[in-house]
Amino acid sequence: MSIANLFLVLGCINAMLAVLLGAFGAHGLRYRLSVELMTIFQTGVQYHFYHAIGLIAVGLIALHLPVTAWLKWSGWLMFAGIMIFCGSLYVLSIFNMRWLGMVTPVGGLAFILSWLLLAVAIIRN
Repeated sequence: MSIANLFLVLGCINAMLAVLLGAFGAHGLRYRLSVELMTIFQTGVQYHFYHAIGLIAVGLIALHLPVTAWLKWSGWLMFAGIMIFCGSLYVLSIFNMRWLGMVTPVGGLAFILSWLLLAVAIIRN
């Protein structure tokens, strides 16, 4: 599988998961979580969806540009951001594990770097 196809598939799978988790939150957690924890969960879903679309963008760009380390790292950091940022928000909100709030910024940094590296990959082409 090409790197373009890999990021396209990862993006599609993560978009599907974002929809599933959003529905789970809206229907399964609405009355189980406090307003504060529900807001945290929804933030995870929102960023999950944005970055699923970002992974699809990386895959589409990889179809048109030479695949460089900048582009690969962009995709992998975006995927890592989903796992760390969104994953920590999901677990924090469902299990009220507030200490996970210390992990979340690492995922946020991965998101920031992924977009920066994507810009560098495009500029260097």
